[in-house]
Amino acid sequence: MGSSVVMDELTLHELPKANWKEAEMELASIIGHKRKISTHSCGTCNSEEAKYRCPRCMKYSCSLSCVIKHKTELQCSGIRDKVAFVATSQFNDINLLSDYRFLEDVGRSADCAARDIFFQRPTTNKYLNIMKKQARKRNIDLSFLPIGFTKRRENSTFFHRREQRFYWHLKLLFPQSDAEYCENRVPDDKTLHQILKTYIDPEESDPVFRQRLKAYVQVESHVIVLMKVEKRKNDSVRYYELDCSKSLFENLRNKTVIEYPTVLVTLKEFKNDFAVLGQETR
Repeated sequence: MGSSVVMDELTLHELPKANWKEAEMELASIIGHKRKISTHSCGTCNSEEAKYRCPRCMKYSCSLSCVIKHKTELQCSGIRDKVAFVATSQFNDINLLSDYRFLEDVGRSADCAARDIFFQRPTTNKYLNIMKKQARKRNIDLSFLPIGFTKRRENSTFFHRREQRFYWHLKLLFPQSDAEYCENRVPDDKTLHQILKTYIDPEESDPVFRQRLKAYVQVESHVIVLMKVEKRKNDSVRYYELDCSKSLFENLRNKTVIEYPTVLVTLKEFKNDFAVLGQETR
């Protein structure tokens, strides 16, 4: 930084006096900018000057890799908290504009939801019975919990009458990375392989997921997908082994689903930790 600033100062004296003031202002902005950056080091690697600041947790980062690492380690979304408390003494025009835009976004989202048929998901007993009936036609035993249960509240599964298909709420568990993710609107004709591609494909997966699930990404071909057998006693837990090449609908046939399917993605080397139906050790 010193050499570039010295060069700017020498150049200043070579300019006509009429242009000194303008050059001094430009130099001051350069020096000020550099000093501002140099006062903060990367909060992830602690070895480089910070270039970015997370709008969510205000942590400084120096590169994309450090940004991704900090999001993974801190489970940070990187999205500014639009409803964070701001004291009256600190409230300014920027906060006012932020609140105004937030209210606009809420209004826009509400309007989109009113127009979007996917959000028009009745939760009456009549509609739930229709979903049960449609599931039975597909040899799926679908059950619902009483109102108040977490799974009942989370469930976004619905049956699209015009398309005659289910769009499932799907939970994915990755025990070797201690990670859990939920997907909404998963069409029943989508294969498990297509679903997992977003998470553990070495090239096509989301970078944030890839970093968190690197134990799976490195051995993508050595992954199996299991689903717990419902309505069994706690001392006799068993799992179905699902076929990743088949659709979600094909994998759910002849099985019981309570609210929505939960699948467990595990490495093959840990398969013996789970009692797979029909493959129990004698």
